[in-house]
Amino acid sequence: MHNLCFLTLLEILSLIEQNAVVTSHNPVTIFARYLRQLDRILEKIQEQTHSESASLASQIHETMFPLGQQARTTIGFSLRACCPLAGLEITSFSDEENLFAAIRNELSRTLEYLQSIPEKDFKDYTCRTIDTKAGFEEHNMSGWDYLNLYCLPNFFFHFSMVYAIARQQGINLSKGDFDGFHQYPAGFSF
Repeated sequence: MHNLCFLTLLEILSLIEQNAVVTSHNPVTIFARYLRQLDRILEKIQEQTHSESASLASQIHETMFPLGQQARTTIGFSLRACCPLAGLEITSFSDEENLFAAIRNELSRTLEYLQSIPEKDFKDYTCRTIDTKAGFEEHNMSGWDYLNLYCLPNFFFHFSMVYAIARQQGINLSKGDFDGFHQYPAGFSF
């Protein structure tokens, strides 16, 4: 076994080429963490908003999804990523009701489902070939590219839009609500 802390970049790349280094992980870990953060943000929006329907319909720009759809798309990308990487059909827990309770229920059911996928199902996901559609364009990608170059950027794009729309509405959120790491004293501002 190699200690990666003491290897040069060229040595690590050589080991990867020889398949001597495990380069995969369970992608549910990333999505679960940030789905919990999304739930925290939705809860704060729900607590601080005066009009649920107006809040969920708010947009940064008229050509972009409103907050409710941004949240649902974020949730959907976690399933759209993890299901094919685990060799499963993409599922959805969405319903048509545009209320915070319905969106948060969808998020909860999605999180529960993702955490029920056995870790062994993700073994060698980087070697899988995934067919997907981005907008109107068809793509065929390796599992690694699919996760890292397509799903994660899209997941975080829509997650960021929820945060941005909420801040635009005057919802009291911090970077810590987004990432779960940053902490600032009450009343702190840049």
